[in-house]
Amino acid sequence: MGCPAILATMIRMFRPLLRGSTYSGALFAYGGALASLPLLPLALLPALSWRSAPEGVQIVLALLVWALLVGVVGLARPVRRALVVSARRLLRVPLPDPVAGRRDSGSPGLDRWRTPLWLVLHAAVGWTGALASGVLFLMGLSLPGNWLDGEAELSLSGTSVRVSGGGWSWVAAAVCIVLAVAVCALVAKALRWSAPRLLGPSAAERLALAAEREQLLAERNRIAHELHDSIGHTLTAATIQAAVAGEVLSVDPAAARAAMRSIEESTRAALEDLDYVLGVLREEQAGTAPTRTLADLPELLDRLRHAGAVVEPELSGELTQIQGTLSRAAYRILQEGLTNALRHGAGGPIEVRVTAGPDRLDLTVVNRTGARTGPGPGPGTFPTSGHGLSGLAERVRLLHGEFQAGPDGARHWRLAVRLPVRVSA
Repeated sequence: MGCPAILATMIRMFRPLLRGSTYSGALFAYGGALASLPLLPLALLPALSWRSAPEGVQIVLALLVWALLVGVVGLARPVRRALVVSARRLLRVPLPDPVAGRRDSGSPGLDRWRTPLWLVLHAAVGWTGALASGVLFLMGLSLPGNWLDGEAELSLSGTSVRVSGGGWSWVAAAVCIVLAVAVCALVAKALRWSAPRLLGPSAAERLALAAEREQLLAERNRIAHELHDSIGHTLTAATIQAAVAGEVLSVDPAAARAAMRSIEESTRAALEDLDYVLGVLREEQAGTAPTRTLADLPELLDRLRHAGAVVEPELSGELTQIQGTLSRAAYRILQEGLTNALRHGAGGPIEVRVTAGPDRLDLTVVNRTGARTGPGPGPGTFPTSGHGLSGLAERVRLLHGEFQAGPDGARHWRLAVRLPVRVSA
């Protein structure tokens, strides 16, 4: 191994000794040791009451009782939350907050004992590291003071360390200081490794977090659909209505005023939808969600006519029997289909067929394709995200329905949806 490789290895070895997180982690460990100190007198009571037992048995008994008392403290939920916050700040470990309303004690298996085990490990590692680094620091500070005498000795629990010779005492002192710092690094590394495993989310909490994320994503997806369907349709219709009003303003002022009134009505409805969606996104107390159902279909068709579109509706069956989620979804499907017809159609008649049967609901929108023949922007004028049809297909799939969209002959585009009535009843 060459000199550069040796130098790189030494740098990697000493790099943790220069990090502030090493010493903040060691401080966290030693703080845990000090926090467990008030429980030590209680742990000594059983050993002191059993005076006839050998000394080794008394020590083991005191340590077991002490570990038990420390573990019991860890069963309190505020303790775990405080440990998570302190470990996140001092150990620099990315730990999420405990899930509100869920306790480790209700978790299966060993999950309920993870926090008590962490407290015992925290205290044990803290005491071991504090004693080891403290002894090494004392040795590092005391050895150089005796270098002129040529000999230094340190005794602990019957074990003596003697260094003779003036120059070697300085070397031994430097080694002790480095070892004391290394103990701090090992203590911080041990706690940093064990923190995610003992203070991180339990199996039950991970499931709860996953469920919360899934619910949040589903809500955001629903809001995205609402924005795309409602706001997208309104802006498309308003753009076409404005173009129509501009073209007929000089020759037919009455038609232009009607188009402007239609723009006002449709944008007011869109503002209601937008206000509700923004309230949900801000987690505020939003107003009542605007509900558009098949009962609002005539109003939707009127707005299209004001935009200059020729709509040929064909409604059959008992539409009033379609209620709730199915009725709202059917309205949004027709709204998206009509929006696409306005954006990409050729300006000819738009056929809208709604057939309500006892077991199914059929929705069909057919429009011409090609160059626009009427007033207003032509196909390709409007930007598109490409998610409209995929969002419709996903909505229909969730309702256990059938979805078809594609060319219908050489000059037409057809959207066809079949929804079972009994599923949403």
